[in-house]
Parts: sequence; structure tokens; C-alpha cells
Amino acid sequence: MQFLKTYGWKLLGVLLVLYSLIAGLLLPLKPGILQVGPASFGPDTLAILHVTGYNTRFTQSTDTRVWLKLNDEFMIKADSVSVLDDNRIVVSIHIPPFLPVPEQSVDCAIIIDNSVDGAFVKPSSIFLRQDEKNLELGFAYWRKDRIEDLHTGTYMGFPYRGILEETIRNTYYHVPMWFGMIFLFLFSLFYSIKYIRGSDPWGAEKTRALNKVGLLFGILGLITGAIWAKFTWNAFWSMDVKQNMAAIATLIYLAYFLLYRSFEDPDKRDRVTSAYNIFAFVTLIPLLFIIPRMTDSLHPGNGGNPAMGGEDLDHIMRMVFYPAVIGWTLLGFWMAELVYRIQVIQHRISEHQQE
Repeated sequence: MQFLKTYGWKLLGVLLVLYSLIAGLLLPLKPGILQVGPASFGPDTLAILHVTGYNTRFTQSTDTRVWLKLNDEFMIKADSVSVLDDNRIVVSIHIPPFLPVPEQSVDCAIIIDNSVDGAFVKPSSIFLRQDEKNLELGFAYWRKDRIEDLHTGTYMGFPYRGILEETIRNTYYHVPMWFGMIFLFLFSLFYSIKYIRGSDPWGAEKTRALNKVGLLFGILGLITGAIWAKFTWNAFWSMDVKQNMAAIATLIYLAYFLLYRSFEDPDKRDRVTSAYNIFAFVTLIPLLFIIPRMTDSLHPGNGGNPAMGGEDLDHIMRMVFYPAVIGWTLLGFWMAELVYRIQVIQHRISEHQQE
């Protein structure tokens, strides 16, 4: 029982990290649409669309259906679908002479459905224009079809998201590291307060250990985020507000260690750095959680973009993401405990040498 109490949470952290690594890397993505072309058509046109899928199995199904969808009320079903291979089909759709909206041009999503892959969609795939406006005829053309009896995919996988593609797996590493960093910094704040109040003489050393690992997680979060940004935003650093705020927060905690090395008197050093650590955590809140939400940002959860919702995490992703957050956080606390033990040993060796 004592073994489980001492090592159980550490073992749990390792197992959860291993689980998130294995599941995050091995589970496939669900079917999606990589490319649709041509992408623009005029009125009263027979559109021949070449569609390239991702992880699709078109040759294994004989019931593939395709729609152009303007909105929940207006859609057109494809006249024919020809399968070239597992990932390529050719779709024939007659574009009506009129649109059911007064706009001169609109964009439509393409929806594909079959009994093997299920249903999947690519928003804003096709752009249509009209030379003349006739809403009555437009209604008649675009209301004759319905999207009905869509299938559900037959295998477990992560959702296919446009632009992200396979990099969606970074969700299980980049984001949990930031969560772990925040929890480590939160506990370092707790021990700083305890040290200043005099209730924990080792509070300053515990704070330093937690900040070392927290800063490591923060730097790893910046690196994994920059790599992700290169793929999705075409630049390692795009001056996104959350990137900038995260960098500033990292520099503030780097300054903590510079301040620590600036004092020769241990008591004064511990008091000043503990006070500074409180300031550092207080600045973390507006930098990461307030300022990015007040401005436009490419990150989910900022500038009006949702985060941790249905568009970001589905139920399969949650089965990996939440264990990853818990696992990386527990692993971080274990690392901090080891760092703290090393610091205590070094402190006692130093005291023994002075004697």
C-alpha cells in the first residue's frame, strides 16, 4: 500500500504518457477530402470535378454519393460518380443557371458519403457565379435534392481537418505540455507564498525545482508550436499574438533564474526570487488567457475561434488528449521532485564542506 501511495501516481503518469504517444501516433485519420478541382464554375454548366480523398476506400464501395451544399436549405446532388482508385473519383454535377441567393457569387461545400468511409465534407470547395438573378428558379433548382441517410464510418480514427491533416496529432504533445507548465508554475506560486510566510523553509528550493521543469515544458511547447505553425501557417513564427505572449511569459521565467544567480546571500536570494515568482505567475494570466482573447489570433480559443469544442476535439480525440494532459502533468511533477532531491543533496554537501 505504501508503494502505491509513493509510486502509484508516478507510474500512472508514465503509463498515460506512453498511452498518448502510442495512440496519438498509431490511430489513423478518418477519411477526408484533400483537393477538389476545378474550383470555379459559371451558370448552367456541366461541372466535372476531380476529387482527391485522404484515407478513403472508394473502390470498396458501390454507393458513393456526392452533393454540393450551399447551406442547410439548398443543395444539389451529383449526376454521376466514377471511381478511379481508392483515393480518387470523378464527379459530374450540373450547375443550375440561377442561384437561390441574391449574391453574384457563392462558395459551396462538397459532401461525399458511402457505406464504407461514411460521410465527410470539405467546406468552401467550389465557387459558383451567376450572370442573372432569378430567385424563384434558383429555389426550384436547389431545393429538388436532399441530403439523407448519411453513413457513419466503420473504423475508429481521428477527425480529418483541412490544413492540419496529420499534424493534428501534435495536439497530444504541444497542448498538454503547456497544461503541465501551467500546473507546475501554479504549485511554484504556492510554495513561494509558503516560503515568504515562513511556513516552509524549503519552499524556495521547491519553487526552483518546479520552475525548472515548468520552463522546460514551456520551451518544448514553443518548439512544437513553431514546428506546427510552419506546416499550418507557413512560418515558424508568424507574430501571432499568442506566440508573442507565450514567448514573453517564457522570458519572464528565464529572468527568474537570472535573478537567482545575482545574489550571494542565500536568504536574500530566496526572499527576492520567491517574491519575483509571485509576480511572474500573476503576469502569466493576462499574457496567456486575457490578451490573446482580446485580439485576433490564429490559435483556437482566441479572437473568436472556439477551443476544445466539437470543431477541435471529437470524442476519439478526447480519449487521448485528456489522458495526455494528466500524464504529462504527473510526469512533470515527478521530474520536479527529482530535481528538488538533487538540490537538497547539493545543499547538504555544500553545508558539510563549509563545516
